[in-house]
Amino acid sequence: MPSSSEPAIPAGRAGRSCVADSCGRTVPADGPLGLCDVHLAIAAAWVEETDGRTDLLPSPCRLCGSRLGVRYPSGWLCAICEWRVGDTVDEELPPPRVDVVYYLRYEDRVKIGTSANPRQRLSRIRHQELLAFERGGRSIEQRRHAQFAEDRYTPASEWFRLSPVILRHLEVLGAGAQDPWELHARWVSEALALRG
Repeated sequence: MPSSSEPAIPAGRAGRSCVADSCGRTVPADGPLGLCDVHLAIAAAWVEETDGRTDLLPSPCRLCGSRLGVRYPSGWLCAICEWRVGDTVDEELPPPRVDVVYYLRYEDRVKIGTSANPRQRLSRIRHQELLAFERGGRSIEQRRHAQFAEDRYTPASEWFRLSPVILRHLEVLGAGAQDPWELHARWVSEALALRG
């Protein structure tokens, strides 16, 4: 039975009794669930608290294979590539082309190159670490070669000294991204989503 401190429900909103814990409060006639105003507020606070939280996905992401996701009221998104869980990937279509400029480190040198298939390309180049990806193709690569020309080993080489100028550029590229591959997965996901 409602307590005397419970606010009165305006006339016309009175309905059935709340189903939560047999509280006995009245459910508003226009209420979306069989819950009183108090229990609706508790449920809303719980949704707000859990909304947008990273957790394990119900199944691996179909696009990148990640097990981490972010839950929203409208559904799950992969925490890595932001692909909507449950959306299908049309396997009959070729993967979208996503050109990247890559930055590879080998000792105190950095190779700046470009590829539309970085996994395959990087597997053929001796390196110790993938430092960053930058979205773009040949024009961006050529712009970076000109930008860092003073640190180039030879005029035709794609290898550069790991200078403070290049390190600052890499810091900008890496801001907000733990792993360059996660950024690449997001770009592929975006390209697939735009393709429809």
